[in-house]
Amino acid sequence: MTRHSVCSALVLKLRPCGESNREAFFLASETGVTRAYVYGGPKSRLRSSVSPFHSGDLYLYRGPARDSALDRGKVTDFDVKKWRPGIRESYDRSMAAAAIADTILASFGGGCDWAEALEQANASLDALDNADSSGVSRVFIHFLRNWAELTGAGANSAITSAGMSEAAYRWLKASSALSAQEAAGLELDGGPEREAKRFCSSLIASAIGRRLKSWDW
Repeated sequence: MTRHSVCSALVLKLRPCGESNREAFFLASETGVTRAYVYGGPKSRLRSSVSPFHSGDLYLYRGPARDSALDRGKVTDFDVKKWRPGIRESYDRSMAAAAIADTILASFGGGCDWAEALEQANASLDALDNADSSGVSRVFIHFLRNWAELTGAGANSAITSAGMSEAAYRWLKASSALSAQEAAGLELDGGPEREAKRFCSSLIASAIGRRLKSWDW
């Protein structure tokens, strides 16, 4: 078995592991949700590269089966292709990005079509990176809608005018043919926006068996 591997990946989340190391959660094109250790102090180049919402080429090393620590994987390098600094410049952008990451983790990477899942996640985060205050929620709703379809929750077949306003219904139908960037600019007022978000999040909640707190920032 090859112990070294490389694939495209998105950093979803980090958590402390020991005094100076961290455990990272990725969405990888070939393995879906992947956990690996990041070793190094706060000034290390690797640590600054492996940061939430960065995407690029992930280099992993997996040790022999008897080595429980390295069986999960160790990040040996992460070549960042997208840094997305704009997400951290806005509270709403950062909260929407965190909600996207939580959704991906809770749904185990969207199933088994991980390359498509990674493409969708990257497109949504790219749109968030420069979205204005009114566009942030629309990007998130667009992500939820597409993610529901990817995970088999059936957004396309489930969308009807029942239970929501005509404006929310029309927006969801129209946005299905748009990119995340285009959906950010598709006008949707406050009331219908909340209805669309509630509808799409309920589809995913049914699929994963719970509602995520991060959806309600």
